[in-house]
Amino acid sequence: MEQAEEAQQPKKTRRTGKSEKAARSQPSERAAGAEGARKAQGSDERDVSESERLLFGGPLRYDMGWNQHTDAFLELNFRAMITELPSLLAASFRLAHQADPRAARIVLVAEVGRGVTQAVSLLAVNSVLGRLITGGPIEDRLHGAAPALAAVAVVLLVGVVLRAASTYATGRLEPKVERVATELYLERAAAVELAAIEDHAFHKLLDTAQYGARSSRYMISHGTRVVNAMISLAAAAGVLTVLHPFLLPLLVTMTLPSAWSALTNARRRYESFHTWVQHARAGHLIAGLLTEPEAAPEIRVHDVGPFLLRHFRAMSETAEAEQARLARLAARTGLIAATWTGLATLATYATLGALLLTKTMALAVAGTAVIAIRSGSASLNTLVLEVNQLHEEALFVGDLQRLYVEAAERAIPVGGTALPEDPREIRFENVTFGYPGEAARPALDDISLALPLGRIIALVGENGSGKTTLVKLLAGLYKPDRGRILWDDVDAAGADRHQLAERVAMVAQDFKRWPFTARVNVAIGRSAAPLTEERLAASVAEAGAEDVVADLPRGLDTLLARHFSGGHELSGGQWQRLGIARAAYRRGRILIVDEPTAALDARAELEVFEKIRALADSGQTVVLITHRLASVRHADLVHVLDQGRLVESGTPDELLAGGGVYAELYALQADQFTTRVPAPSQAG
Repeated sequence: MEQAEEAQQPKKTRRTGKSEKAARSQPSERAAGAEGARKAQGSDERDVSESERLLFGGPLRYDMGWNQHTDAFLELNFRAMITELPSLLAASFRLAHQADPRAARIVLVAEVGRGVTQAVSLLAVNSVLGRLITGGPIEDRLHGAAPALAAVAVVLLVGVVLRAASTYATGRLEPKVERVATELYLERAAAVELAAIEDHAFHKLLDTAQYGARSSRYMISHGTRVVNAMISLAAAAGVLTVLHPFLLPLLVTMTLPSAWSALTNARRRYESFHTWVQHARAGHLIAGLLTEPEAAPEIRVHDVGPFLLRHFRAMSETAEAEQARLARLAARTGLIAATWTGLATLATYATLGALLLTKTMALAVAGTAVIAIRSGSASLNTLVLEVNQLHEEALFVGDLQRLYVEAAERAIPVGGTALPEDPREIRFENVTFGYPGEAARPALDDISLALPLGRIIALVGENGSGKTTLVKLLAGLYKPDRGRILWDDVDAAGADRHQLAERVAMVAQDFKRWPFTARVNVAIGRSAAPLTEERLAASVAEAGAEDVVADLPRGLDTLLARHFSGGHELSGGQWQRLGIARAAYRRGRILIVDEPTAALDARAELEVFEKIRALADSGQTVVLITHRLASVRHADLVHVLDQGRLVESGTPDELLAGGGVYAELYALQADQFTTRVPAPSQAG
């Protein structure tokens, strides 16, 4: 089945560098269950196995942007191909010229030159045949044909040189085009607002546009082959017209059927892949589940293996049956196409024979015509397939260009009002914020509170109360829908965002575990700063992570990525300490810590909070989010949130005495440790 897939798989999947397994797990349509999508990919309810119905509720499809152009190969007919060809070639040349103007000119001149040499070569061959077929001694005929033979040799040599020049220039162009396009893609993607990254529509565009950089590269090679095929076809047609006016219709008669058959077979193969791959995708998902570490414990404890194997076998058999059906269809289509092409070829040669018998055409001209017709036929076949591939690549490049525009519109603004050098407090004034497309109730609703700098401020509340959203607004990751966030009297909405980010360090609950060395995982907190051992050691010490580093096989130079050779994995608590060390390395004036002790034991939790208090004592502002209310007893100020609203503010002692939400939550947690379990009875 693996080999069959490689043979059937369209170019888009192979050339994007995806493995067979990854290709099977890629999306196949924009909307699951859409009737038009099922028709386009040859999949309907009859194609869905019982296993797919049970496990997935239908065909397994992914709602991603990878193949929103899945049917691009099927969109072009001959008329559309001719209409779009100039714009496709122009787009290819623009990409090449932007990356390397000199190499682009070399490719263009070399391909045009190769077309001219093919025309000259055909005319020279006609002259050679004419000399050799005429009467007289063979020595005289060879002597007369010598100049034409020399011309053929020279033309062939020039063609070889031009081809080498084109190959060299294309080899220079392709990686440059891809690099430039990829760098611009990554630069624009990294510079957009967080809200854009979290927007489903924009992220789908990101997913699709990432293939545009690779498509930019392949547009160069496809465009080169299209130009070569066009010029070769034009050369063959021109020579045939010069030799005899009736030869050009013969070329059309012979080549159009073969070109049509080539396009039809290619489309059938393309449709075939997108039909049976739906079944194979589900089977390979199950194969992955059977071997992944996360599922392994439950598979063994609950004995899930036989269940998954049974459904894997059922879906694999469905995929095999679909491939067999499509193989029969491909064989029948190929037979019909070959018969059609054979009849057209027979008719062409019969016509040439008739012209020879009636002495309407010389034998030398007929021989040259055969060569030209075969050359033109091959060029037209190549042209049809390459234009379709060029069309598909252009769609992905168009997505990339659209991303450039949208990313520029949603980029983090540059410049703005300077923040106060030494602000006294940050105030939220009637701040409301809601996530697009989510529940009607906003995440924060008319919040007004103060964060005095140089203190420990705790944000507490139940899950979904808005704590994490509030600190993301504080860090400038989002802008309020209504209200203001003031640094003294400067509105953060118009402030210099780079300057704002410089003052903030964050240890998020889900902070990134970078697949780099421990050294980089700490120093990436301020990657622009010079990496010094003194700063690293101080940051590790501030986070209490000395033991974590000491236990690593190579210390700070240990690679923290188990899936790489020599890589090492940390526990959740160890990662938490490194995350705090990263924030300490950044040395922001405001340290935001979201659930810093979620993965720590009681002793380690106490040590971390001691470190956090030490940071506050040194003048740093600490904004602490935690569910463990006993841990905030040393906070200078506590804000209590409930369902997006501020319900209480004060010191821990004031809130406990007030008997409000904070006191209620505190009592609930305290009861877990003070309630005694009844002793078992004597009989028990």
